[in-house]
Amino acid sequence: MKATRIVRAVAGVAVSGLTIAGLSLAAVAPANSAARSTVVMMETSAMTSLNSGTPDTNLVTNSDVGYLTGMGFIYYDNKPNLLRNTKFGHFEVVKKTPTDFQVKYTVNKGQIWSDGTPVTAVDLLLSHVLSSGKYSIAAGLGDPSGGKPAFDSVGYGGSYDGHVVGNPVLSSDNMSLTIKYDSFQPEWELLGPGPSPVHALEQLADGKKAAGTAAANLASKAQFLKDFTSKNTTRLKKMGAIWSESYNIKTVDSSTNPLLLVSNGAFKVQSAVADQSVTMVRNAKYSSGPAMAKTNPINKIIFSFIADGSPSYQALRNGDIDIYDGQPDAAGVAQLKAIRSATVYGGVSMTYEHVDLRVGAVPGATTAYTGPFAGNSQKAQDLREAFLLALPRDGILESQVKPFSPNGVVMNSHFTLPGQTGYSTIVKSSGVSSFTTGTQADRTARALALVKKYYPTASATNSVVDINFLFKGSQRRIDENKLIAAEAAKAGFKVSTTPNSAWSTKLDDVSYDAAMFAWAPSSTSQTGTNANFLTDGGNNHSGWGTAELDKILHSLEAYLTPAQITAKYLAAETIINANNWTLPLYQWPTTIAANTALKGIKSAPLTPNVVWNFWEWHY
Repeated sequence: MKATRIVRAVAGVAVSGLTIAGLSLAAVAPANSAARSTVVMMETSAMTSLNSGTPDTNLVTNSDVGYLTGMGFIYYDNKPNLLRNTKFGHFEVVKKTPTDFQVKYTVNKGQIWSDGTPVTAVDLLLSHVLSSGKYSIAAGLGDPSGGKPAFDSVGYGGSYDGHVVGNPVLSSDNMSLTIKYDSFQPEWELLGPGPSPVHALEQLADGKKAAGTAAANLASKAQFLKDFTSKNTTRLKKMGAIWSESYNIKTVDSSTNPLLLVSNGAFKVQSAVADQSVTMVRNAKYSSGPAMAKTNPINKIIFSFIADGSPSYQALRNGDIDIYDGQPDAAGVAQLKAIRSATVYGGVSMTYEHVDLRVGAVPGATTAYTGPFAGNSQKAQDLREAFLLALPRDGILESQVKPFSPNGVVMNSHFTLPGQTGYSTIVKSSGVSSFTTGTQADRTARALALVKKYYPTASATNSVVDINFLFKGSQRRIDENKLIAAEAAKAGFKVSTTPNSAWSTKLDDVSYDAAMFAWAPSSTSQTGTNANFLTDGGNNHSGWGTAELDKILHSLEAYLTPAQITAKYLAAETIINANNWTLPLYQWPTTIAANTALKGIKSAPLTPNVVWNFWEWHY
């Protein structure tokens, strides 16, 4: 119910219900030997969960798998235009006054979950549980703004949470649901609910380990409605534990509880091998979205987890994979273009790289952060400023991006991308010029002077401030980390250089002082960045936040002109820069290479970048 961002070794997905997805395959058969109804797609990050809606599982790989196994009311194309999925249902504004704005969502009759259970508007109610802090508090599930609630969802804290009134109201036939807001919501189309197999969630909470009968499934759906309406704390807490934890599996085989795999998407999970692959097969009961291609459609999609670089290029050349989706260097692009059996697709991605500095622990954490950047003392502020000054952003761009994206630039805003409306206005006045003025040598010298205020023995040859740095072990991240560590050493910082394959689960870990990853927007929402910077934001892993910034971000939850939006972004960015919390590095270029025989591939700037139009794929 909240438009947010996805972590791409990388982060973030807009959560609108239970995201369920699948993994797969014990050993990936070469794509060339597979039937021409199979697509093997490379992913650089392994799947960590069948649910991408928690802070620890809000990852692109998880959400890609979820996209294939779940369908709701809307999706983006590659323009990007927000489109309505009329196969699933329809929605409309039914009341609009200054204090009463209502939207009615109707699920089309005849749709069924992969286990044969009818899809109804009751399946939309879990979205409210995952996105309304008021409901969570009233139901005894915990206050999302003050700690970890029973449903550990990234959906809290957005426009829906701040403006929804009461609980959604079901129609008499349970096929429609009406949501009321306290005022007109300019992004109301993005706030709608998504379907979740609530009957399966009820059965999982009961300890069931097998699919139920048709009658039992209907009874479980009715039980969920009763538990939701009565705010049954005991039952809801059990379901919260299931939703937050039980879907966090990497292996799917014959021993996996089938209730975890119920889908309404075009695909369902067949199998998964931890850190190796995910296999999904066509859902024979699929009718919730665009029809699959009629000629040589895709019946199986395999995500193969392969390291970017030479292993993935070779895999495409050998026919072991059909789609490459990575971040190659210049030599890698040349290798991909040299593969005669593949077509290389370029494009623009809205994903961007950044470095975050920890200020404190996340709300509700039991362990405090006591590292060099902790708190808002002058010392902490100065050390954070020094570290950001020493970030060799120009050098990273020159070596990691420009060789194959010559028009790439250093990014200087978290709210807009270079070339977008308001970007130049924001950059001119946000205070980011402190980190762009002069040469890198000048900035690093300023950084060392700040460090020496507190550590007089610090020098370009004496690193005295230890920084535990979190990053993924891809070659580009390793190269970026080396550049950062080398420059930071000149300012007196000793930056760790050991990557962490489990980086995505460590974003809240107070043992890390800094983290480098990428945000992958999943919508064009004007509040899409709020979750990253609100004090209780679902994507705020570094303990940031001020009352003034929260007020500005929440004020974006209203109808605003482009000039007003830019002004608010500028005000927010100014606070962020003044606190020395984070800096963006660069916007990701897009390089996709695919088996030439596979048709329908269209790169999209938003996540999901590749699989967004899977129904058009065919051989």
